[in-house]
Amino acid sequence: MGAKKVALITGITGQDGSYLAEFLLDQGYEVIGMLRRSSTVNFERIAHIQDLVTLVPGDLLDEASMIGILREFKPQEVYNLAAQSFVQTSWGQPVLTGETTALGVTRVLDAIRMTDMDIKFYQASSSEMFGKVLEVPQRENTPFYPRSPYGVAKVYGHWITVNYRESYNLHASSGILFNHESPRRGLEFVTRKITHGVAQIHHGLAKSISLGNLDAKRDWGFAADYVRAMWLMLQQDKPGDYVVATGETHSVKELCEIAFDHVGLDMNKYVHVDEKYLRPAEVDLLVGDPSRAEKVLGWKRETDFETLVRMMVDADVKLLKQ
Repeated sequence: MGAKKVALITGITGQDGSYLAEFLLDQGYEVIGMLRRSSTVNFERIAHIQDLVTLVPGDLLDEASMIGILREFKPQEVYNLAAQSFVQTSWGQPVLTGETTALGVTRVLDAIRMTDMDIKFYQASSSEMFGKVLEVPQRENTPFYPRSPYGVAKVYGHWITVNYRESYNLHASSGILFNHESPRRGLEFVTRKITHGVAQIHHGLAKSISLGNLDAKRDWGFAADYVRAMWLMLQQDKPGDYVVATGETHSVKELCEIAFDHVGLDMNKYVHVDEKYLRPAEVDLLVGDPSRAEKVLGWKRETDFETLVRMMVDADVKLLKQ
């Protein structure tokens, strides 16, 4: 058995970072997680594996910090999952979103170019790049039309990855991930807001949930399935871009119905639509075509929509019980 493979994950304390770290540990990797030195770092999602990974301070705003990490730990794979990742926040903090979500990618790629051109790089691209969709379903070559500063920043991150791949011959791949959820999803995201709200109502801790557009449709999958696709991309001989999605679409209303039904409640009695949650520019119909990922990577999702929603409700009911 040779030396362990080393992987660096930026954004390790996020939903995807935590699942990816678990997955890579299971594959026998040594996992390095980059953390911002901020007072609010939340270790909740990685508490159970914190002793198994090495956490190092670094920041997407500071290229020198990344060069230092690459030199010290010599990873073979780098997964860039760090970003200002919430669409709504990107309207309030458009410049910061650009600095981290767009230029941050360039800094990581540049650090790789300067330290070790053999490093394989994964960029977390997003279905929000399609925004006002120009075709349904969306594929790798569907034109982008982002509808938020976050989506715009992700388009930059995506194209800079393509440019570094083609200009410097880097093994740099982008996963165009559609919405992916889990019990570890942040409370500001609509899926988790709903499942947590259902759990609160179930336990008598709340009387209702306020939501925005109930007709918005999304392609929702399970985060743990999606991090497997990230890893598969870096195991290929050639880098490339892949849509990772379920290929089905469900409305926010459907999500509510499944979640409330699961605890025996009628959603119509508890859900209120509130204007303040409507976005300045709404994304209408995001649904991905994952056939390239399925064919080339041999990737398949294992968790269907209803199972995902019920799993999240169960986790929140249990969380609030404690």
